Parts: sequence; C-alpha cells; structure tokens
Amino acid sequence: MNHDDSAPYSSAAYSSTIGIQAETVHNSNVYFVHPDASPQEKYRVGVQLLEDGIPSRAREMITDAIAHGYDGTEVRFHWVLAMLSARTHHDLTTEEVGQLRYAYGLVRDFAEDKWKEALRVTFDLLAVLSTAGSETGPVLKQLQDLPFRQHDAILRHLDVILTGGLKDDLWAETLGRARAERFGNGRAQRVWAYFAPDPIGARAVRPRPSTAAAAKAALPVRAVLFAISSALLGALALIANPAQAIVELAVALGAGLTAARFGVRRWGQEPRPDFGTEAHVPDPRDPPIAEDRFTKRVRHSFDHYFSIRRPHGFTADAWLGHTVQIRSSLAAEIADLYRESRIGVERVDWLIRYLAEDARDRYNNGTLSDRYRQDRTSGRTKALTVAALAVLGVAALAGFGTAAIGAAQPRPLWAFLAVLGAAWSGHATASRWLEVRCEEHRLNRETQEYSEHLAERQIAYHRWKSFLDATRPSELEMETWLTCDKTSFVDEALRHHRLTWRDLITHTILVAPGPSYKRGRVRGGPWRYSHYVFRLFLFTQDGIREISSEFNFSDGTRRNEQRSNYRFDALTSVQVTENADVGYDLELVLANGPARKIRVKDADAHQLAPTENSQEISEINLSAAGSTHTFRLLEGIAADGKGWIERHGPDSLAPFQITG
Repeated sequence: MNHDDSAPYSSAAYSSTIGIQAETVHNSNVYFVHPDASPQEKYRVGVQLLEDGIPSRAREMITDAIAHGYDGTEVRFHWVLAMLSARTHHDLTTEEVGQLRYAYGLVRDFAEDKWKEALRVTFDLLAVLSTAGSETGPVLKQLQDLPFRQHDAILRHLDVILTGGLKDDLWAETLGRARAERFGNGRAQRVWAYFAPDPIGARAVRPRPSTAAAAKAALPVRAVLFAISSALLGALALIANPAQAIVELAVALGAGLTAARFGVRRWGQEPRPDFGTEAHVPDPRDPPIAEDRFTKRVRHSFDHYFSIRRPHGFTADAWLGHTVQIRSSLAAEIADLYRESRIGVERVDWLIRYLAEDARDRYNNGTLSDRYRQDRTSGRTKALTVAALAVLGVAALAGFGTAAIGAAQPRPLWAFLAVLGAAWSGHATASRWLEVRCEEHRLNRETQEYSEHLAERQIAYHRWKSFLDATRPSELEMETWLTCDKTSFVDEALRHHRLTWRDLITHTILVAPGPSYKRGRVRGGPWRYSHYVFRLFLFTQDGIREISSEFNFSDGTRRNEQRSNYRFDALTSVQVTENADVGYDLELVLANGPARKIRVKDADAHQLAPTENSQEISEINLSAAGSTHTFRLLEGIAADGKGWIERHGPDSLAPFQITG
C-alpha cells in the first residue's frame, strides 16, 4: 500500500506482534576466547565473527590482537573490513576515521602480497567515494583483479558504505552472487535444524533399591530355629519308626526343595509397572487427575508421534486406541524422568519419537509384548508351587504322627513342640528367604532392563544428535542466506520504485523478529529467527521511501508487504525504548500521523550463559539487526532533516585521499 505526505498512518500496520514458540541456544565455543588466549587466537575468532555477521565484536577482537603485537597485511585488511562492515560514513566517529587514516599510512610499509593489494584497493574505493566526480574505472578494474576471497570480502562488507554510481557498477555482481547463494547448501532442508533444541541426554528408569536388608538380618535366627525344630522332629520320628520316618523325611525334603524352586518364580518375577502391563486407563467418569504442564505436554507429544509413527494398516485413531496403556505408562515414565530438569518437552521429543517408532517396529515383527509375557508366572509354575507346599504340609503332619503315636510320655509333647516350632520358624524362614531371593532376582532383572533400555536410548540419542549436528547450518551459512534475502529485498524495492543507486542519498535496512517466530543462537552470537520483518528505508532527494515485509527464513518467501512515502520534514521524532524484560522498541512519530512502534528485538538476558555479558550480547543483537546504523540515521534526520545527511556525506572520508 502506498501513502503520500498527507495520508493518515495506521500504527497497527507497522507494529510487530511477537509470539515466541521456541528458543534454542547452542553450546558452541566458536566465539569463546580464553582470557589468556594468544593474539593469534583472538585474531582468528575476530575473523570468524566478521564472517558470521558480528562486525562490532570482530573489531574488538582484531584490535586487541593488533594491540598485543599481532599485525600484518592480512590482519589490517580484516580490521578495516570490520571497521566498515554494515556501516556508512556517518556511522564512523572522528576517532575511527583517524584510526583508518593511520592504517592507510601503514600500507606502504608492508611487504607486497595479495593482502596488501586488497588493502590498497579498499582504501582506493573509500577515496573514490569521498571525491565527487572521481573516475571509478581504474579502482573497479583493480577490484576485479583481486583473488576471489579478497574480492568477495570487500563486496560483502563494504556493501552498505558503497553508494551512487560505484554501487551501480557493482550491483549486478552483488545481485548475481546473492541469487546464486540464496538457496544454496540445502537451505530449505536444513534451516529447521538451526532452531531445533539441543536434545537432552538419554535416561531410563533406574532399579529400585533393594529392601532385603531387614530380611537378611532376621534370616539366620529363624533358620537355626527351623533346623533345630526339624532335626528334633526327625529324630523323634526315627526313634519311633525308622523305616516310615525315612520315607516321610525324603518326601518332605523333596517337596520343600520343589516349593523353594518354583516359589521364587511364583513370587519373584512379577514385573514392575511398564508399558505393555496393566496401566491405568482413565475412565471418563473418573474425577480429573491434576497434571503439571510438562506432563500434559509429554502426553500430547506421545499422542502426536504415536499417531504418525504407526504400523501399516492402522488409522491414527485405531493405533492410538490399541496403545492406550503403552502411551499412558510411557508418558508417566518420561514425565517423571525429566520433570526435575526444568526443560521444554521439545528437548525430549527425540526420545518420545524413538519410543513411538520402537513400539511400531516391535508390533510389525510381533514382539510388542514379548518382554512382558516372559516375566509373568505360568499356570504350571503356580500349580507346582501349591502342590509342593501341600505335600510338604502332609509330610510334616505324617512325621508328627509317626513321632507321637504310640510313644511314651513325654515324647508326644516334644513332638508337638517340634512340629509347632518347625511350622512357625519354617514359615518365617521361607518368607524371609523368598523375600531376599525375590529382591535379588528383581534387582538383577531391573538392572538388566535398565542397562538395555539405557543403551538403546543412548544409541537413539547419539543418532539424533549426530543427525542434528550434520544438518544444522553454520553461522556463516545462516548469515549468508540472510544477506542474500536482504539483497533480494532491496533489489525488488529499487525495481518497484524505478530507482538506481545513483538516485539514492543513502539507505538502511532494519531486520526485526517476525510474528510467531522460533529463535536460536550460538553462545556469544546474535539471535537468528525463523520469521523476520525487513524494513527498508530508501533516502532520495525527494524524501523517504519505507518498505516492510515479513520473511519466512526457511524458504525465503515473503508476505504482507507495506510501502510508505514521506518527506524528510514529516519525520518529527524517533525514540528508542529499552526494557530489560521486553526488549527494544523503535518509535517513529510523523507530522501527519500517530506514533508507530516497531519491535527491534526481544529481551534475551534470561538466556545468557554464565560467561556471557548481557550488555555485550544486547549490542551484538542490535548491531546484527542493523539497528545501530538505522537509529543514528533516523534520529539525525528527525533532528535536522535532509541537512543532516548533507553534513554527514561521503566527504567525511576526505582523509583517505592520500597518495604515496
């Protein structure tokens, strides 16, 4: 939409509605510099910062390296680029112009190499810009003759400062390179990985601690009492009827061993709750169970991945119905394992997805419930255990009868006391022994399950982490794609308004987060967004043309373009509002309309690492957004109008007209 000078403005049309969906901070040390780092290491990091679109920090690093004695043509070349990158002549302070002039004077003292030639060409470009009517042909020829690396770096980092006819001559090359690189390196297939959160490590349910200590402590006393009682009963039976007693003792011994063997299986192999067991299925009539937000999101994620990772032949609803118990139990397990970490469910989605795929694959090969069925006690085991206990009881009573019948007093009394003691102590001993054995069996089984589950999940974690690391774009790729998007946007704006670079006094582009974005960054780097709002200001002799548009960074598509035209004197006020909890807002006040608030960046202090400085990161983000340059330009025009641009024109670069 177009506006003339008298048209009213709608503040809503230019305000950004921000909705954060996800935030990711990658643990990268690419920008980390140890306090005791060598000047060479600081220079290396400075060059990396420059290439990745953070020239403000690059200037600091390279300047520090030079101050500590690391100097030369290559170092000075990158220092000059860092000084000029994403800036125009009016962004340079008097001190910085003096530093550039001093660096120019050093060029003649350096040995001849490709970096010295690149330095010379860079300063010659600045000299041409600072002299009206200068012949551009020779310096452009020198630029074209440079090696590709130096030639490409100059075009990229001097893009903003180059204006007028010189920019016209280079624009076709800049635009061609942007078109070639804009969707290169698999951009559409890889951008999502930059905003994907780093997965949290694999976890599994640990074995429950053994509770057999008390049973072990009580077992010896009861076992001794049982042995004494049994020996007394056996001795009395042998004295009364040796032949019959031997048979009864053999039967009792065999029944006892059988009961012990199968009793461990009977009472010791019931699995703990896990998916595939009888988990509680919510009844619609049941009162709602209170769940925290994390658990709800985990359950929702399980429903989502089970619905799309399903066996062939199942509809989503049918598979969800078939796996209600599995999902309910697994969701409870994962929520319990990761709740205390205070993480978003996105960081554990890899595990939920793996478990959904595992359930699908095991259903396809018929092993979905095998691991649980094998732990359930069979009917045969139960029957043998009960039968052995019955035989043992009958044999004990028979032994008592043999010892007591026909015996003289007081032998029947001793037989009664012996069988009573054997019965009580035997039951107590068996109970404690079964408890110890069952706990040992349970602990061994759960330890094995824990090791197996953890190993499987660790493999899945490393597979997903490796895939993310291989897919995630580098900072240089993200910055290159963003630069290409901006170049394409500027080109479309120029063509729409039928302007050339000769028609412009200057220009600036402000990059801000778009609606409903995801954002990510590396430690020490700027935020990058899945959705942007580009706002371009073109300053011509007739006034200001403002064009804004929303960009989807994944595929480079844009929508909701808005255009405005107004005179220099229509811009009456520019105000920047900083709120540590919200972010930065730019407020433009026009003479014929209400104030328009433009979100520049959101707050980021809560996402800082302990080694990061909030003020430094804030400045990096503002610089990466182009806001520093834009604020200075708009504030100057709001104060002095067109005269401010004329007073801060290219002639401020006159010191570079030095020969020698």
